[in-house]
Amino acid sequence: MSPPSKRRREVDQDEVEGEDSNGANKRHQSEDSRPADDSPTKAPHSYHYLPTEESDDDDFGPMPADSGTLASKRKKQRVLEHESLYLENLPQADMYERSLMHRDVVNFVAVTRTDFLITTSVDGHVKFWKKTDKGIEFVKHFRAHLGAIVAIDVSNDGTLLATAGADKGLKIFDVVDFDMINMIKLTYLPNAVCWMYQKGQAQALLACSDRESSAIHLYDGRGGVEPLRTITSLHSAPAIIVKYNSLANVVVSVDRGGMVEYWQPDADAEEGFVLPNPPAVDWEFKSDTDLYEFKKAKTVPTCLTFSPDFTKFVTFGFGDRQIRIFNFRSGKLIRKYDEGLGIVSEMQQAGTSIHRLDDMEFGRRLAIEREIEKAKGGQPATANAVFDESGNFVIYPTLLGIKIVNIRTNKVVRLVGKQENQRFLNMALYQGAPKRKNLVTLAMAASDNPVYKESEVTDPTLFCTAYKRNRFYCISKREPDSEEASTTTGRDIFNEKPSREEQTVAAAATDLKQSLGSSAIIHTTYGDIHVRLFPEYAPKAVENFVGLSKKGYYDSVLFHRVIKGFMIQTGDPLGDGTGGESLWGNDFEDEFNRAIKHDRPYTLSMANSGPNTNGSQFFITVVPTPWLDNKHTIFGRATGGMDVIHKIETTKCDKYDKPYDEIRILSIEVR
Repeated sequence: MSPPSKRRREVDQDEVEGEDSNGANKRHQSEDSRPADDSPTKAPHSYHYLPTEESDDDDFGPMPADSGTLASKRKKQRVLEHESLYLENLPQADMYERSLMHRDVVNFVAVTRTDFLITTSVDGHVKFWKKTDKGIEFVKHFRAHLGAIVAIDVSNDGTLLATAGADKGLKIFDVVDFDMINMIKLTYLPNAVCWMYQKGQAQALLACSDRESSAIHLYDGRGGVEPLRTITSLHSAPAIIVKYNSLANVVVSVDRGGMVEYWQPDADAEEGFVLPNPPAVDWEFKSDTDLYEFKKAKTVPTCLTFSPDFTKFVTFGFGDRQIRIFNFRSGKLIRKYDEGLGIVSEMQQAGTSIHRLDDMEFGRRLAIEREIEKAKGGQPATANAVFDESGNFVIYPTLLGIKIVNIRTNKVVRLVGKQENQRFLNMALYQGAPKRKNLVTLAMAASDNPVYKESEVTDPTLFCTAYKRNRFYCISKREPDSEEASTTTGRDIFNEKPSREEQTVAAAATDLKQSLGSSAIIHTTYGDIHVRLFPEYAPKAVENFVGLSKKGYYDSVLFHRVIKGFMIQTGDPLGDGTGGESLWGNDFEDEFNRAIKHDRPYTLSMANSGPNTNGSQFFITVVPTPWLDNKHTIFGRATGGMDVIHKIETTKCDKYDKPYDEIRILSIEVR
């Protein structure tokens, strides 16, 4: 019970639930229907007082959302059958888990069926990486070209890689043995490269288009440096995209004028190609298709990607910023999504965007988009869209993050990487199981062998490049600060010599962690709770927590407020929620960072009684509590002892949420 001389303070219920005077739940509306101003009718930091036996005051800390208003009513929506299973095998993190370096801007990433990742940079370097059960490991590094790499392509079977450079060089690599097997010196500047051969074919045909003419040259990729055939009668302008459908043995190429052509490679034919016929395609005349779409729209795509079953292909270009999905056999346009800046700006202003940014951040991203639009070619021309392995979802980068769209229901089902400020461009999706063995017997499949089950575990990961960045980014199902994250050395790996600016930033972050501490163990009467601290995001709060812990301020302090299904609160020496002071004797200011949110359980935050009223009290959540964002300073997360947290959470409490049995902090050990 609180003494009359102290006031016990809590966050206002309206602030928590975001209700207006009519009871409309604004805080938990869907992003697509939320108005631009979602603040409640009352002042954003107003507080009310609940009566106690001795006082009209109450303690301070977060309030749970009312169960009746937390779940907003949703309209019944048409969904894809087994959609949740497909989504389970797709990345879902709001932040990238890890990034690795090249010496210059990374422009292409590609994954192979043989579990390899290939990355290239504008200075002509090629790196091979091998996918592991969680993350990737470095394999080999080539200085392949003296100039920028302008195009790459991996064969459908995942065994061959071709890279074309501005130095008029064409390099061929054996992916499995990560070795260079052929070098071709060109007499022209290359534009696009494409492998076009089927399994068992004697020649590994490789097409390379000329940047300054309509010619497409066919080579034997495994041997020979002279072209087998040169196709000159197919396009009237330089071909900028050449992609091969290995199932139908048909190539789809697009020239600089926006003309799309279907053709079959034939090194024995006089012209080097023949036109496809049924059953490869369902049309006889191009006028029966929508392949004139780009010509009509007076735009040109920068990418074309087939679905894994080769029944569809998706295109994208910054000319009109439209995602177009075509049926391959019929050539018909089946989906079109507009990502134009005008529409995005309108949705941002109306508050109907899937992820609303603050105005300053949105303006910054919009300026980058306009800069990208002005650049003709170069890195912006590498932006692409990809399918997932089921072909039901298309994935593409936007200024808000990377959208995953269900093309059956026309819904954005997920937005990954939305907390990052990089502008992602070129992407490659990996959905395999790195440990999976080729030979699986019926006995193995039917067994309950944990080793075999472990080999079947998948690690869906998006590998992405970003505008003007010399890093590539790995977005998985794991957040960078989760227990399952593949690295404990920080998410930005310095595998190359960093720039002076990066060295300064890294040194400052390291000094901060060393001086304040990066982790702590809270020893309680119920067991130990391990927490990771965030000095890089909340240095003041971490300094306060570490300083008080080292002074022994928290020793023997009670967990005075416990709410099942919400959080556990402690840090008040008086044990009733009315006391406690900071390391400096006065309340200190809030520290909010959009990189960390109350979007998962076990978040460690400061309790307060309003803006900038942080003292000594803190709490650990047991569920996601997004309504507390930008109201309570996050300064860490629990990484171990979750059973202890839940044991405290489920203890019996009185009507004031105070446990009947005393649960105390014995001491806090900072590391």
